[in-house]
Amino acid sequence: MTTIVPVDFSATSYNAAHYAAQLLSGHPKSSILLYHLYSSHSDELQAVEEMGKLKEVLSAKHTVPISTLTRPGSDLIDELVKEVHIQHADLIVMGITGRSAMAQAFIGSNTLKMAERKVCPVLIVQEHAEYRDVKNVMLTSEMINTYYSTPTDSIKKFLKTFKPKLSIVNVDSDHYVAITEEYEKERKALQQLFAEFNPEFYFVRLFNTEDALHMFATDKEIDLVIAVQRDHSWLHKMFKPSYTKNLSYHSSIPVLVVHEQ
Repeated sequence: MTTIVPVDFSATSYNAAHYAAQLLSGHPKSSILLYHLYSSHSDELQAVEEMGKLKEVLSAKHTVPISTLTRPGSDLIDELVKEVHIQHADLIVMGITGRSAMAQAFIGSNTLKMAERKVCPVLIVQEHAEYRDVKNVMLTSEMINTYYSTPTDSIKKFLKTFKPKLSIVNVDSDHYVAITEEYEKERKALQQLFAEFNPEFYFVRLFNTEDALHMFATDKEIDLVIAVQRDHSWLHKMFKPSYTKNLSYHSSIPVLVVHEQ
């Protein structure tokens, strides 16, 4: 698994780099590329030095091949897209912060913009996230046209690498004692797609999706959330600091964004 970690020398990006190193440590055929984009040549030497220090720190603690790359440029997203193709990257790991509106605009906007680009999966690591072994994963599903729209290849590659317990969760205010025939049809489709992982299905009846996912994640000790991006506005809402009172949840559980087929 080739992983790119953009680093802008902020605490949030350093945390994402440490998380990625811990996540991939010990996994065969995994590697990390620490990536920095500098705007002026006067910054190049210092950037190369700082990237070398970060590589040294991570390599001393974790058993995963790490390399660094610094490039000139002004548009991080466009340059990252190019680098994904050049490196044949499987994953991008990026930090996000909800500390303040200004920090959110600077760091958060680039992370969300990258997650919206249908290039490769993006793992969003919140600024206060501490690494935990990925034992329990929650895949959120709207249960709409799942067989043809679910990006199974990306999700399966992640699941095969880390071998977690998989819970597939749907939240809808109309769920009652039994699910409808349509939901049962979609459940069977997902069961077929992910049969090798023995998924467990949960249909939660609540009006507030974020609250429902928070409660489920807490109850099941979820280590990572997989979300299929259909509507980019969902991403912005999920990470907007004022959107939900459960900011502590969103600042502790990483979210892997995969893109609808």
